[in-house]
Amino acid sequence: MPDAAVPLPHPVTGQLFPSPVPPGTGWPGDPACPSTTVATTAEEVAALAAAARDVADVDAHVSVCRACPRLVAWRESVATTGRRASFANQPYWGRPGPGFGDAAPRVLVVGLAPAANGTNRTGRLFTGDRSGDWIYAALHRAGYANQPESVAAGDGLELIGLRIVSAVRCAPPANRPTPEERRTCGQWLDRELALVAPGLRSMLALGAIGWEAALASARRLGWDVPRPRPRFGHGAEVLLRAADGHRVRLLGSYHVSQQNTFTGRLTEEMLDEVVARL
Repeated sequence: MPDAAVPLPHPVTGQLFPSPVPPGTGWPGDPACPSTTVATTAEEVAALAAAARDVADVDAHVSVCRACPRLVAWRESVATTGRRASFANQPYWGRPGPGFGDAAPRVLVVGLAPAANGTNRTGRLFTGDRSGDWIYAALHRAGYANQPESVAAGDGLELIGLRIVSAVRCAPPANRPTPEERRTCGQWLDRELALVAPGLRSMLALGAIGWEAALASARRLGWDVPRPRPRFGHGAEVLLRAADGHRVRLLGSYHVSQQNTFTGRLTEEMLDEVVARL
């Protein structure tokens, strides 16, 4: 495997990058610059999130966050010594995955966390892996995406009226973030949800963790959330009332992970049916 310190060509632009990719060096869609303030503690995440003026600010700070030492160590180890053989000649992003899509969305999709060889490699949520193949194809069929494929940042993909975020922004070992990591990253989600809330009409939670993250964030923001806490299930639906009084529908879907799609637990028809209700 090539030395991670040796720059390798981006699969779309051909520009050379080391792994992980330093902020502000030209990676397609990189929201940060070399001077973007870096959060190194949960308290600093809270302060930067609260000060963010828009989702672009949130994205920039998210993309350089180093508040969770275990996640930082894991994402960077994958980017340097743990790269998949089939991607050995590509640079790895190796940083948190910022949100992607419309800055003023009608629909917000909440996933679990970046994949080690997907977002952690490409720098864009649900990009370069089988989960992305499923969710973006479904969004394209429903008119929310301009193309069905999401191969690499810079491939021309655009989302229309929809934004994708994740409950946790760094690739976690074994896809299992700790409760503390979820709480820390939840502060980024809180700010994003507050910023997009005025035009939001619905949310789609992918998996139980996305569902719990969406409900917890809504409650922290003072939204009216039914009690007892609504239970997750594929096709589950609940009406939330935002702080300004307007209603936002939360729908649940089984996650688009291979564990669900390869086994038939989630089919294209099942996913399309939920997306159509957004």
